[in-house]
Amino acid sequence: MVATAATSSFFPVTSSPDSSDSKNKKLGSGSTNLGGIKPKPSASSGSLQVKANAQAPPKINGTTVVTSSVEGFKNEDGAGSPHPRTFINQLPDWSMLLAAITTIFLAAEKQWMMLDWKPRRPDMLIDPFGIGRIVQDGLVFRQNFSIRSYEIGADRTASIETLMNHLQETAINHCKSAGLLGEGFGATPEMCKKNLIWVVTRMQVVFDRYPTWGDVVQVDTWVSASGKNGMRRDWLVSDSKTGEVLTRASSVWVMMNKLTRRLSKIPEEVRGEIEPFFMNSDPVVAEDSRKLVKLDKSMAEHVRKGLTPRWSDLDVNQHVNNVKYIGWILESAPLPVLETHELSSMTLEYRRECGRESKLQSLTTVSDSSVGDLVNVGEIECQHLLQLEEGSEIVRGRTQWRPKYAKSFGNVGQIPAESA
Repeated sequence: MVATAATSSFFPVTSSPDSSDSKNKKLGSGSTNLGGIKPKPSASSGSLQVKANAQAPPKINGTTVVTSSVEGFKNEDGAGSPHPRTFINQLPDWSMLLAAITTIFLAAEKQWMMLDWKPRRPDMLIDPFGIGRIVQDGLVFRQNFSIRSYEIGADRTASIETLMNHLQETAINHCKSAGLLGEGFGATPEMCKKNLIWVVTRMQVVFDRYPTWGDVVQVDTWVSASGKNGMRRDWLVSDSKTGEVLTRASSVWVMMNKLTRRLSKIPEEVRGEIEPFFMNSDPVVAEDSRKLVKLDKSMAEHVRKGLTPRWSDLDVNQHVNNVKYIGWILESAPLPVLETHELSSMTLEYRRECGRESKLQSLTTVSDSSVGDLVNVGEIECQHLLQLEEGSEIVRGRTQWRPKYAKSFGNVGQIPAESA
């Protein structure tokens, strides 16, 4: 029944008025017309009559051509009868369906052209290529980043916070790609069992050149051992098109118990997880062995008070993100230095963490006393201290600045090859 209904919707069948009478007829009933001549129907009959064609059949090259009359059948009142039912004229009207398909196709093509608009230019922006990949025998992690318009500062170059966030992002993705990411933020499964987290104690960064809007930077990172209870992580940032080295960074990390907030040794279970990924290589940035001096208010020339963490400054471990400390340190840098110079390198020592309720102050002193006249001043060195207002140290730092017109690229770094 369902098949019959579905078929009838596409192939309508018209019922003949004589269908009921034809059922009552039997084979062989009625008279046989041998001559093919039918009697003339009465005037009151609604049956059909045949009109003879009075014209003689035409001849072509002496051959008679038989033609069929297109007049068909007509009722006595002159109205034309419907065409005979065939398979072709019983097919459904596909024009509506074809029009709908054409409309959908044209709309889809228009949307595709909007997404894949032309012409393509070589200076068009490129999105980052996923979360990166493992290279160089599975020990180096590589990830690309596009410099967005909201990541550049007044100098039309990427901000310090943007570059430092790239370093932090690749470190986390490295752990994830290596299968070492447990339930914690950057912690291995064994670290999660023992309530351990990584904290940075020292970081050195050299900025050879700052990328600008639209540039695509390639960040490579790897880890090595640092003493008995530490881990060193290095980064090498380069231009993805030219290969020019832009930034080099090296850091030292230790473990801390997130419940007691005290430093911890590396357990053997954790060491077994991370040691297969260690590279036997030298730091990408030569260690600056100069001691970082402790500033106080009597020594500081520039002080910025009233710094308080916001909720967005906290990470999943409920302490202030280390990138935020860098921004607070630069809060007390004198404005003439920021206007005429750019940061070329920095060395930071993280002494303790701070929470959401902490109130901090940033102290800075400049090595050159002639800060007011920086037209002819070359490189400048500053000493920094970020501390709680009650006096506890958070971060000590030293920064070096070069004139913004200078093209000082330093030594070009390379990804270290693992030694045997």
